[in-house]
Amino acid sequence: MQKIPILIRHASQLVTLQGSSDAPLAGKRMEELNIIEDGSVWLENGVIKAVGTDEEVFNLCNDRIEEALIIDAAGKLVTPGLVEPHTHLVYSGTREMEFNMRLHGATYMEIMNNGGGIYATMAATRKATPEQLYNESKQRLDQFLVHGVTTLEAKSGYGLTLEHEIKQLEVAKLLNEHHPIDLVSTFMGAHAVPGEYKNNAESFVDLLVDNMIPEVSRRQLAVFNDVFCEKGVFTPEQSKRILEAGIKNGLLPKIHADEIEPCGGAELAADVGAISADHLLCTSDNGIKKMADAGVIAVLLPGTAFFLMADPANARKMIEAGVPVALSTDCNPGSSPTMSLPFIMNLGCLWMKMTPAEVLTAVTINAAHAIDKGKEIGSIEAGKKADITIFNFPNYMGLQYHYGMNLIHTVIKSGEIVVDGGKPIWDSTRIHS
Repeated sequence: MQKIPILIRHASQLVTLQGSSDAPLAGKRMEELNIIEDGSVWLENGVIKAVGTDEEVFNLCNDRIEEALIIDAAGKLVTPGLVEPHTHLVYSGTREMEFNMRLHGATYMEIMNNGGGIYATMAATRKATPEQLYNESKQRLDQFLVHGVTTLEAKSGYGLTLEHEIKQLEVAKLLNEHHPIDLVSTFMGAHAVPGEYKNNAESFVDLLVDNMIPEVSRRQLAVFNDVFCEKGVFTPEQSKRILEAGIKNGLLPKIHADEIEPCGGAELAADVGAISADHLLCTSDNGIKKMADAGVIAVLLPGTAFFLMADPANARKMIEAGVPVALSTDCNPGSSPTMSLPFIMNLGCLWMKMTPAEVLTAVTINAAHAIDKGKEIGSIEAGKKADITIFNFPNYMGLQYHYGMNLIHTVIKSGEIVVDGGKPIWDSTRIHS
């Protein structure tokens, strides 16, 4: 269906991040936002057609101005649509009682090893019908949308059987078809060793490698394959088997690495050519160097460390070593129950000492590259998907200055306005194109 052209005019700052589609930005280049003042963008049929100063774009499109919907962005900041590269979106239930337990001194792994944590969500997710999972997950996705997110990665990992992992992935597929936000799915059957394999983890790894990964690939339900490489979960050797099986079956490798203890996860990410290594709170200097040399993107999750009351990943050391950094909510029911990527941006500055420019790069073009979408989204350039976020503040510095607030004014997804004045206006009954 043909869409009405949209002309965004007179942005106080138009953050384009032009020239970063081929590779993520690393080191000092993470501050190269390529800002156009008094900037304008012409969007047509879901694609960005022209970008420049208002005078340049107006002159280019002058003979068609009457066809377009005009958005006056004077006094506002215009950026690429925000990209969310690491979530556990599809699950059922909540775990607020564990929050209270942790406030009384229990650790994340203690709770998990006593049947809580991932196992508690696994039980609720296995029990839930697809309709329940869809409705609960859609509510979270709606929150991501009003916080400026236009593309999101969604992991499975709360089923831990083929039947229930496929159930999660099929719900994610339906959400992708019916919701404005584009979803990119990751198979994470290796999120934990289920209780029925507690004393026989190798047999569960065999099941993943020989049965679950090939079937998920055959059904084309995921793009990525992820594993929780951590003491008490999957060893580096088991993780390597799982990731190599994914590669063999056409799934790109990702890894939950060095979150609780240093266990060689960052080094493994470099060795297998993972597109990203995520968490990295306890990563070694050697792991950081290997990631930089291999071009592995560090997806940092400061909200998880914040919620678990742990020290965050050393973003400054990674950036200075040349590792491309992305940021994410890690939305999940136990260690980061948030859908506010703007708050994670705040934490990136206030807690991990990233600059406002680095943070904005981390949630746009670098996040896009972390889900293998850097050529399609993440920057405002002619030919890319018309995903745009407009903030109710005149410059990008204000996004981190106003911490804990949502400054989203307008969200445009594939050339259609889906959030206006901070409120969703899309039709939830319509399958998006």
